[in-house]
Amino acid sequence: MSLPRAERPDLPDYMTWEELERLPEEIAEHIELWKGRVVWVRRGPGEHQIFTARMWTALERSARKDMSANPQHCWRANLETNVFFGPNGKSDFVTPDFLVHRCLESPYQDVRAADVLLAGEVISPSNTQTDIEAKKGRYASAGIPWYWEVSLAREASAIATVRAYGLETGHAHLPDGVHPLRAANYLVVGEWTHDNPNGVEIDFPFPIYIPWAELEY
Repeated sequence: MSLPRAERPDLPDYMTWEELERLPEEIAEHIELWKGRVVWVRRGPGEHQIFTARMWTALERSARKDMSANPQHCWRANLETNVFFGPNGKSDFVTPDFLVHRCLESPYQDVRAADVLLAGEVISPSNTQTDIEAKKGRYASAGIPWYWEVSLAREASAIATVRAYGLETGHAHLPDGVHPLRAANYLVVGEWTHDNPNGVEIDFPFPIYIPWAELEY
């Protein structure tokens, strides 16, 4: 559940991770730190949580299947886990709705952006395009190779579209004198709706097959 604006405490615009940890959990869980800047996170309706769990379960199944076929791979599917940017420090992080990261060396280790293979967001009708693009830009700038968006239907408790994006690290052909805003951007490499009866099928970053029946509310 999102925290109503009227109930948000009067916090400074910038905080450290240590200061964030001293806040009550019911407040801190609604905040991300973007290079120390306090960003309030919209939690979303019940459908948001259900479809986040559905995607996590499906990705975990696909990851385990890939690891069985390729023992040299070790992936962990996760959900609503902080991803910290940079090799150290914790005052710059986001919290994807779902993600796949490399297995970590020790238990309870922080997940760094360099560990993340795929980050994903479940987009509710109340999410603004500005917020979506801002967070997508953070993932791209961190070099996370795959980004997924799961858009929910406006008139039903259902997924409308699943989109997979791959990270483009080269520069596009632009008019002379025009430069890209970011050094890396995502390009759509897959899009699935219920017009695709077989569900979600893609071979990257490992073979993923998700029938629509696994994504029902």
